[in-house]
Parts: sequence; structure tokens; C-alpha cells
Amino acid sequence: MVGLLAILPGLLVAGCAGAPPATQIVEVPVYRPCVGYVPIKPDYEFGKLSLDAAAGDKVLALARDWPRARRYEGELEAVLAGCL
Repeated sequence: MVGLLAILPGLLVAGCAGAPPATQIVEVPVYRPCVGYVPIKPDYEFGKLSLDAAAGDKVLALARDWPRARRYEGELEAVLAGCL
């Protein structure tokens, strides 16, 4: 029994002589919203026209709204592309 008590501290100290375990990197998914901002919807002229507006006025309003709509659509696609 005395011999075992004399050897036990030596065995315990010998266990500490080894290299420390390697560091492990654990990647954990964290929720974050993919949409940082929402583009402001433009005011379209066509929506402001009365129902009995002339056909020419409607066509001109649509022609003026076209670039605004394409720009807004491009901004929306860019924001949503960050979610994929």
C-alpha cells in the first residue's frame, strides 16, 4: 500500500507532461436577417391619373414611370440577392 501511494503522485504528474489538446473551431450558425433595408417604393404618375384620363396621358405617364420602375426593381433584386 505504501508503494502504491509513492507511485501514484508520479503517475499523476506524468499525465500532465503531455501536449495540451488541439484547439477546435466549432462554427455555429447564427440567425441574422438577410434584408438590411427595403428600398422606398417610388410614386408612379400612372397611379395618380383619374380613371377618365385621356389615353395619351396614360401612355405618357407609363413611359415616364418605366425608368423609375426598372431602378426600383433593380434595387429590390440586389437586396434579395443577399438572401441566397
